[in-house]
Amino acid sequence: MKRSFINICMLAVITLSGCKKYLDVNQNSNVPSDVSENLLLAPLEAGVSQYIAAGNAASLVNQWMQNCVPNQPLPNTVNYMVTSSTFDDFWNSHYVVVLNNLSILNKQATANGNLMYAGIAKVLTAYTLGSATDLWGDIPYSKAFSGTGNTTPAYDKQEDIYKSIQSLLDDAITQLNSGTGATPRADDYYYAGDMAKWVKMAYTLKARYYMHLTKAPGYNATTQANLALTALSNGMTGNDDDCAFSYNGTSTSSNAWYLHFYNTSTLVLSSYYVDSLKKHNDPRLPYLVSKAENTGLYTGNVIGAGAGNLKDFSVAGSFYGGISSKVYIVNAAEALFLKAEATYITAGYAAAQPVFRQAVAGNLLKLGVDTTGAAAQTFLSNRGVLTAGNALQLIIEEKNTANFFSTENYVDWRRTGYPILKMITNNQVTSLPRRFLYPLNEITANPQELQKAKLTDKVWWDN
Repeated sequence: MKRSFINICMLAVITLSGCKKYLDVNQNSNVPSDVSENLLLAPLEAGVSQYIAAGNAASLVNQWMQNCVPNQPLPNTVNYMVTSSTFDDFWNSHYVVVLNNLSILNKQATANGNLMYAGIAKVLTAYTLGSATDLWGDIPYSKAFSGTGNTTPAYDKQEDIYKSIQSLLDDAITQLNSGTGATPRADDYYYAGDMAKWVKMAYTLKARYYMHLTKAPGYNATTQANLALTALSNGMTGNDDDCAFSYNGTSTSSNAWYLHFYNTSTLVLSSYYVDSLKKHNDPRLPYLVSKAENTGLYTGNVIGAGAGNLKDFSVAGSFYGGISSKVYIVNAAEALFLKAEATYITAGYAAAQPVFRQAVAGNLLKLGVDTTGAAAQTFLSNRGVLTAGNALQLIIEEKNTANFFSTENYVDWRRTGYPILKMITNNQVTSLPRRFLYPLNEITANPQELQKAKLTDKVWWDN
């Protein structure tokens, strides 16, 4: 796992056109062995946005979450027709495009005494590592980036990966607060060198990964919730804290979700997603969903109904799906919903109510909805009140909407059972998928017994 995309992805600083080839910096005489941290950070942030937060893996997850659907007859990926080779690109994106190069940035920044760069590298490593382990379970990490040329690293248990994530974030917080070495500026596309915001993101991620373990074997929900609440006391609090990547809206700098839905794709929104927003008279509908070009209506394709005219169906709306829309890596809404869930676990629904209300209202404001208007007030009255019977479901469903197409929603569904999904007909799979298959290339290059895991097998924390 020593290959690097440094040379090809330096173009991403200017074009963001993608990184399709991976070069070994130790073998290519045209690539310097040491690239300055400010030249490494920008393309890495582009890569995290394009390949992890909104990459092809996220697109598949959202088909399984029944938010979108290929406008094609079944069987296809929406009803779980995948093979090990389907996941080669996803694994490559996590390991070759991102994690390997974050390791390079971290080591180089540490050696040069540029600890704030090292702290950012650790935050993004924790984020990407978390994405990978939540999709695959046990994965290589501790032996994967040693620099020894080991192409068959051992797999770490998922529980150990989670401990590594928390350790990375703890170290990152110390380094981000250190003020030591060069300070990122324009090369930091996310926060423009604002270390206070990076620290808030790190604490929010700590809370995220604490809450993932509320039902993990050997872990206690109340303990995990209290740990999350402690972390969130230093985490994101408002939309200004959002971590997002901005695109120029050109052919060489296009929002990844725009590319998923347009760019010669057959992907459209599903009726399940569109109709759920319409059912609740959600005032975010016009921002989240576009009107179908032919009809001027908000219409999703019914999963399993087959292919129709692409222009008869809606795609992602302008807020997230426009060519120049931002891709959100982590947003403050997630922090507030995590706080609401943790408060519900530790103190009950009444204590969680004001936090939940703040989370929903804040997301409405973020999308441009007038929260004082009649539509928003009616929505908040109907969807903003927790009870003993609906608290967890409402928190997770509203988090799902606010966390637009994040793979976190797949984690939450596995943890809580919300939103409620129905099995799509597939003669080869008897229940909803709960993980990714290990990729064929990895099985071939680094065979492990655990790679026999099936789509329906649970990862460690999915108790």
